[in-house]
Amino acid sequence: MVTLSALDQSPIREGGTGAQALQETIDLARACEASGYQRYWVAEHHSGSSFAGSAPEIMIGAIAAATNTIRVGSGGVMLPHYSPLKVAETFRVLHTLYPDRIDLGLGRAPGSDQKTSRALQPGPQAYGIDVFPQQVQLLQQFLEDAQGLKGDAGGLPVDHPYQGIHAVPRGPGMPDLWMLGSSSDGAAYAAQFGMPYCFAHFINQDAGPSPLEIYRKSFRPSRISSQPRGSIGVSVMVAETEEEAERQSASRNLWVLHLLQNKAGPFKSLDDALAFPLRPDEAQMLQSVKQRSITGTPEQVRGRLLQMGAEYGIDDFVILTITPDHEARKRSYQLLAEAFALKAAA
Repeated sequence: MVTLSALDQSPIREGGTGAQALQETIDLARACEASGYQRYWVAEHHSGSSFAGSAPEIMIGAIAAATNTIRVGSGGVMLPHYSPLKVAETFRVLHTLYPDRIDLGLGRAPGSDQKTSRALQPGPQAYGIDVFPQQVQLLQQFLEDAQGLKGDAGGLPVDHPYQGIHAVPRGPGMPDLWMLGSSSDGAAYAAQFGMPYCFAHFINQDAGPSPLEIYRKSFRPSRISSQPRGSIGVSVMVAETEEEAERQSASRNLWVLHLLQNKAGPFKSLDDALAFPLRPDEAQMLQSVKQRSITGTPEQVRGRLLQMGAEYGIDDFVILTITPDHEARKRSYQLLAEAFALKAAA
């Protein structure tokens, strides 16, 4: 059975505000819950004008409070910026407030440029990407310790220098841990720690099924998961007609083109995006960009997702849809849910 979830980067439209984008994220989460989506993940980006989502842990609490049954999580927390203990405590609070509804997706990308990364973690104790595996292990140990697990059951080793330090509030259960990535490196980390893995196809279409194959082949059963659980994040735009879906994709496609040119900003209106003047080489690049997203009618998109699922060996999709028309964005998620006959939780 196919499972659909949503990823929201809280896009800012040209002439709009970050406040507007965050409120639309909450509104879209309610709509996805009503349509039967399983999870709703929010992203982390810093010091840019394209996305308002710089603090997923805060948005998770706001979304969980505004919904009832859908799982809510980070897609993801960029762990190299943070102390594992602080992340563990933040998500312990969220899990305590909303038991069995919180996901903690982890990434190792900066979500920003190098200068911003240095500002996020200044000083001699800054975490480099080379210590990411140690950060993941320590985060998991703090989360296990918070449940009272010890020894072979989990938690901090008895001789660990942080033994006696606890992530609070303590109590039963923990968030679902996910590893996010757009390359074989993320897949290898997910397999090493025995974590579920979500491959960001919307970032790296050229990788093909390889990261998920590496993940399944190298997976080590763990206290987190006894078997591999793969998912794939896909850029999608659905509308009643193919022409309208293409139209709604215009702003996102132009934004990706500008991102490749290091000049991304807020998402332009559909009219401005469609009328934007392009050089011949840019027009050719834009045609290539369009191939990165699955666009069309509900049945067309459903067919392409099922084809992709067969190719990648998964039936769990995390859907990313961006258009400056908020109602059209909600409608896209609704139409896709109807195409897969999703049912909202009772």
